[in-house]
Amino acid sequence: MHGETAGEGGRRLADITNENVKDAYARWAPIYDAVFTLAMKPGRLAAAAAINRLGGRVLDVGVGTGLELPMFERHVRIVGVDLSEPMLDIARRRVAEKGLANVEDLRVMDAMNLEYPDAAFDAVVAPYVVTVVPDPRRTLEEMARVTRPGGEIVIVNHIGADRGPIAAIEAFMEKRAEKLGWRPQFPWETIGDFVDSRPDLTLLERRRLAPLGLFTLARIQKAA
Repeated sequence: MHGETAGEGGRRLADITNENVKDAYARWAPIYDAVFTLAMKPGRLAAAAAINRLGGRVLDVGVGTGLELPMFERHVRIVGVDLSEPMLDIARRRVAEKGLANVEDLRVMDAMNLEYPDAAFDAVVAPYVVTVVPDPRRTLEEMARVTRPGGEIVIVNHIGADRGPIAAIEAFMEKRAEKLGWRPQFPWETIGDFVDSRPDLTLLERRRLAPLGLFTLARIQKAA
């Protein structure tokens, strides 16, 4: 089907490309913080709390403008990557203004092709990014690859509604996924089926977050 790509569990995901994402977030960058800070703050706080309990060296995939960077405790060493240079420019300013010495590096990188060796990080955090990438499964595979044995992958993401008015709104928005730069309809199975397919991965936690349960926190452990 033109304009869509195969998803897990027989569902279809809208087709987006890295160029769609770059174009969209170049537009979003100047207003991103103003539009999304409040709605996404509970999820970022939950992800940061999970990472703060783990500590170590952490890869932040899709760091964007760096809204969560001040939420990490100083014993957590952060490396952040994002596809959008304009978003990263704002993150770099945030790091400088707030003196976030525990942020080791921020660089442009494709989440589907992470330029790090296997097991390079104690944990990976991915806030609001799995709906954004062209190939979610490949991105999940890359996050698992760079996580050390015994480490965790912490994901916060919107999960599409199955029915009701929210599902109808998401279906309408899904037709504009290329312009938005993300997929409003995103099934949990994309994450759940990936974890189930990997004997070295265990889903430790899955819970809905404020506001209105629109976002979900997932903690995935890689076997030691």
